[in-house]
Amino acid sequence: MSKLVVLSLVQGDLENGFTTVSAELWLDSDSYPMKFHAALPAIPEIPILYRRWKFLYEALNQCFNLSRGIINSTDNSLTVRSAQDSNAKNGNSRDGNFIDDDFELEEEDVVQVSEVEFRQLCDHFQVLINNWLNSEEFRLIDRKLRRYLDPDDEIRLIIQTNDDLLRRLPWHLWNFFEDYPYTEVALSLLDFQRTSKKSSKKKDKKIKVLAIQGNGEGLNLERDRTFLEQLSGKAKIEFLVEPEARQLNEQLWERGWDILFFAGHSSSEEKGTIQINRTQTIGLDKLRNALKTAIKNGLRLAIFNSCDGLALASYLEDLNIPQVIVMREAVPDFVAQEFLRHFLTEFSREKSLYTAVRLARERLESLEDEYPCATWLPVICQNPAEIPMSWSQSKTSTPFGGRELIASILLICLVTLSVMGLRHLGILQKWELQAYDQLMRSRPDEGPDGRILVVGITEEDFQLPEQKQRKGSLSDEALAKLLDKLEPHKPQAIGLDIFRDFPIDSKQIELKERLLNNAVKEVPLFSTCHVGESKSKSKGVAPPPEILEQHLGFSNVLADSDGVLRRHLLSMHAPHYSACPTTWGLSSQLALHYLNNKGIALEVKEENWRLGKVVLQSLRENAGGYQKADTWGNQILLNYRSYRSPNDIVEVVTLTEVLRDKLKPEFIKDRIILIGVITPTSGDDFLTPYSEILNSSQRYMPGVILHAQMISQILSTVLDGRPLLSPLPLWGEFIFVSIFAAFGGTIGWRFDSFSLLLLLGGVGVTIIYGVSFVSFIQGIWLPIVPSVLTFAIAQIVSATYSKSHKFKIGN
Repeated sequence: MSKLVVLSLVQGDLENGFTTVSAELWLDSDSYPMKFHAALPAIPEIPILYRRWKFLYEALNQCFNLSRGIINSTDNSLTVRSAQDSNAKNGNSRDGNFIDDDFELEEEDVVQVSEVEFRQLCDHFQVLINNWLNSEEFRLIDRKLRRYLDPDDEIRLIIQTNDDLLRRLPWHLWNFFEDYPYTEVALSLLDFQRTSKKSSKKKDKKIKVLAIQGNGEGLNLERDRTFLEQLSGKAKIEFLVEPEARQLNEQLWERGWDILFFAGHSSSEEKGTIQINRTQTIGLDKLRNALKTAIKNGLRLAIFNSCDGLALASYLEDLNIPQVIVMREAVPDFVAQEFLRHFLTEFSREKSLYTAVRLARERLESLEDEYPCATWLPVICQNPAEIPMSWSQSKTSTPFGGRELIASILLICLVTLSVMGLRHLGILQKWELQAYDQLMRSRPDEGPDGRILVVGITEEDFQLPEQKQRKGSLSDEALAKLLDKLEPHKPQAIGLDIFRDFPIDSKQIELKERLLNNAVKEVPLFSTCHVGESKSKSKGVAPPPEILEQHLGFSNVLADSDGVLRRHLLSMHAPHYSACPTTWGLSSQLALHYLNNKGIALEVKEENWRLGKVVLQSLRENAGGYQKADTWGNQILLNYRSYRSPNDIVEVVTLTEVLRDKLKPEFIKDRIILIGVITPTSGDDFLTPYSEILNSSQRYMPGVILHAQMISQILSTVLDGRPLLSPLPLWGEFIFVSIFAAFGGTIGWRFDSFSLLLLLGGVGVTIIYGVSFVSFIQGIWLPIVPSVLTFAIAQIVSATYSKSHKFKIGN
């Protein structure tokens, strides 16, 4: 699944740091992204290192242009002489100048360029970038991204900045790209907008490419042409060989170019220049109106297979072109050719643009012994408001045809089977889960569960004297005092939803003995740990060393692909390498202890839980709107209590209120006490079905409140008869969907008036939603989206066939 991360660096620079860095995470084409904020520290070493790196890189390239591969055998260094005949435009680079102005080599100067030093610089660059991006200030964003992203996801990571140096950094060296192998980076300016495009009906469905071969002196541009011509079966290519400016301008005004390609010499001087022929160098600003028109007429991708193209990209980004592919620095001719060859091969084989660029870029690694840092050069510049181009043109979908059907029963069966087939493929899952969320939000408020009390730790609580030595967790002193305040009032159990993977301080002898004797205490303390991710073989987070396994519960939860939590993980088998050895969830442990005190013990039969007369049916792979869901462990649907704020679910008090004796004893007695952090910066918060209607400060539910929801669900189901949520069996869903297919088909056959059909269609959808809502309150999740689709399709097809049939009879 393709996902998008937009990382914005707005206020600050490398010399002074960035006080605000924002990351937007878009999951599965959601209407709204998740957004996180952090900061980045100052790192003035990078600008210095980049200048030295650029100097050596360009000197090495110039040396290769003079006599490629001659290396001093004694000191492994290269001697570079700057002379008139060594200018890069006469060599094998697609640039007119290699050496930065500050390091320009005067004629007859001699510079010793050490390959060893250069490679050490590259290694140092990688260390610096990772130290910077792994800094404590940035860790919140890194942790959030890793929570919601899967290593198997195809991820587009866009760096938004107007800083030229930041745009030149080799972001791909960040170890994030090692952990997420299907991720590619792109650059974007801070200001962008979608371009209104003219709708055009193309007779030729092939991609149209305008390929410009500029000044080819010292270059082998025929190889570029050969690679493009190999796509002639899939693309319509117009070549302009060393054109005049007027000729190029006229071609850009033509309608329908999909790709603009340039090969030759270029630079980032002024606003970016290209050598279109041997006598004429032109800036893109001289083609502004022609380029704006080309973009408006459908130009989606520009490829500059030439040197130092970031200024070219920036200018085109100002014109809101969807994508540009350029080389960050001077590029040897052979490297440019090889990148183009691999990119076109992958892209034309229906790989996404980002995947094609990453694969082509990584293929350059084999050239780096001869062409250092070849993999650093290609980069995408992306307009975030535009969808990345794909090779496939939009195809006209063939509408579902019912004119061939001769009986209504065949229509009902065909429509039902088609929609249920789409559903089985997972195509409808996103909409079904959104409908599920809407039903969840529409239910009446049940009020808070009086059996649970949450002690929420706020930002103010972290300033308490007892807490100052342990930020982000619960200190030994605070925990000891909290237990002293709670235990005398005899709660049923205490649950600690805070990671404490560190031992108790040796000075806290009484607290240590209390936890070591936890198993025989009247009020047991249950603590949490985190089972690592099986795909990455992470060990997770270890439990407190003093807590026995029988009083541990994991904190792991199951988010769907859109980041929303709709399922309750009761238990699972932890992998052998996990630092968290428990089988039970923290919510399960506390609920089962409470019920056991009520004389209700757990029975497990065929992976299903039985508590008294209630059976908690384990969720299967194809259950309701879920298709091929990851149903490891023992899962059930999470039947939320109505939520606008934490107090809608349970009573919440602060750590300060408890420690300062501001809590009445009756608020504690016989309750389950949950202790956890409720600050918005904790990182322990989650999207729920209610997030869509809440403001940004309340959109994420704190983890401790989520565990309270889960405990309440089990207790309310077993003790109060509150229904569990469960889907119909597959045969029941087929019947329900078929009923509305028949309903829609009947309406379409019997009525001719369009306005009446529209009215009855609205009535039908209302009936489906009403029936689904009533059933949902009773604990039955009906297939609302497939039912609406079959109803609408059957109505349309039946009305069309009926009208055609009646017309033929009338004639």
